Amino acid sequence: MTTHTTPSPTALYDIPGPVARKRHRLYGIVSTGLILVLVGWVIYLLFDTEQFTSAKWTPFEYKGIQELLLRGLGNTLKAFAYAAVLSLVLGAVLAVGRLSDHGVVRWVSTLLVEFFRAMPVLVMIFFIFVALKVQPLPALVTGLTLYNGSVLAEVFRTGINSVERGQREAAYALGMRKTQVTTFVLAPQAVRAMLPTIISQLVVALKDTSLGYLITYEEFLHAGKLIASNLDYDLPFIPVVMVISPIYIGMCMLLSWFATWVAERERRNPKTKAVEVAPAEPGTLLPGVQ
Repeated sequence: MTTHTTPSPTALYDIPGPVARKRHRLYGIVSTGLILVLVGWVIYLLFDTEQFTSAKWTPFEYKGIQELLLRGLGNTLKAFAYAAVLSLVLGAVLAVGRLSDHGVVRWVSTLLVEFFRAMPVLVMIFFIFVALKVQPLPALVTGLTLYNGSVLAEVFRTGINSVERGQREAAYALGMRKTQVTTFVLAPQAVRAMLPTIISQLVVALKDTSLGYLITYEEFLHAGKLIASNLDYDLPFIPVVMVISPIYIGMCMLLSWFATWVAERERRNPKTKAVEVAPAEPGTLLPGVQ
């Protein structure tokens, strides 16, 4: 005899009934159909404009073009690596400043975070490149670092404040200092919760490296633009976009997969699992208690 359990409603929503499930299924089918129609229409346009002819794809077999794309990809990854590391460091420093007990430090850190979060990335990059006359790579990395570091500062601060208050109070009761509490108690727990948001922001930094072509930094998009401008057939940028876009998407997906792998590894780590407490027995009574 099998028993069927009905899911209980939550505080956020009620479990959909048979009619609602049929309606949701219909919405899913219609949405899938519309997406397939859109994809089919795009593919039709690509074939109609003869984007898959051999003449438009033969140039990608040339060694010079392949080397140009690889060099651009390497420059993109180099800028991203610098920006990612520096953004994490800057974010941690600003988050510590915002959590400081000293009013001046907290006020200055808050001002910097709010200013760089509100400032468009492209404006910062152009200002550093044009007004300060900085080379393209440092200008790009600095702009990305200032923006993404200020965003990550808020992520870190929110993550640390989200840790259960009892953890902080217990650590202080053991005689730990604030730096020790933050470093050894709050931060390790907060990082696991913040990891998806951190990776999402790093994906943003990876995509924003494409702004480097506006300041003549020879990154991946700049290489694609250079290739398209030197091809002599009609609509040359479409095959270039079809080559570059999957690589950008693949790098972002790889970064997201890495975040998922790290999160799963943390959950399986014995050091992060809760310690099982044995049930109380008569012999565990406190001295003097009958």
